[in-house]
Amino acid sequence: MDIIPAIDLKDGHCVRLRQGRADAVTIYSEDPVAMAQHWEQQGAGRLHVVDLDGAFVGRPVHREVVARIVAAVKIPVQFGGGLRTDAAIQDMLDVGVSRVVLGTRASTEPEDLARLARRFGDRVAVGIDARNGKVQVRGWVEMTDRDATALAVTVAGAGVKTLIYTDTATDGMLVGPNLEGVFALCRVAACDVIASGGIASADDVRRLRDLHLPNLVGVIVGKALYERRVTVKELKDALQG
Repeated sequence: MDIIPAIDLKDGHCVRLRQGRADAVTIYSEDPVAMAQHWEQQGAGRLHVVDLDGAFVGRPVHREVVARIVAAVKIPVQFGGGLRTDAAIQDMLDVGVSRVVLGTRASTEPEDLARLARRFGDRVAVGIDARNGKVQVRGWVEMTDRDATALAVTVAGAGVKTLIYTDTATDGMLVGPNLEGVFALCRVAACDVIASGGIASADDVRRLRDLHLPNLVGVIVGKALYERRVTVKELKDALQG
């Protein structure tokens, strides 16, 4: 598994939201580019950048910030937030991100995923954000009645190579990952899966490792890194233990 630091962008700052709530924001840096360089220097092999404002309004807002991040680091940058059109996807790929992550669009237009997978190949991934097993969309402000595992089957069947599964109830809470949810989604998804939400310690990463899921290829970590509860090195060492 890869350890993937998260960089969430809001109003030009690097922030974290508690359970995705826009009214529960903590600013960790006013310089997202410097933060990206910091995580690269700490040993991260990939970055996960989310345009929170973009997710709420339905179009990328931080294009220029992302462009500066991509130019400042040598590691791949995957990006999500507000990618509701083909033009928006292509534009962010042109900026230089290695992979775009579709969330709301994948849930509301699942019939279009096969076409997108053919057009963009492994440069498109799908983010499945769920609470109590049900998918949330539009910046997590809308709950659907769609099961996360059912959507995972649809996404993988469309030819998408990578899923990012976030348990929104644990995100930013430092309570540990939803192991049951990760296990269930990995078992039904015939593609690579990256887990996100709740990581607080190296022990949490070990528990994910010990699920022995061959398609669990990465874990996104945010608040625990920003609050210095654990380092990138400690998390990487935990995977090798």
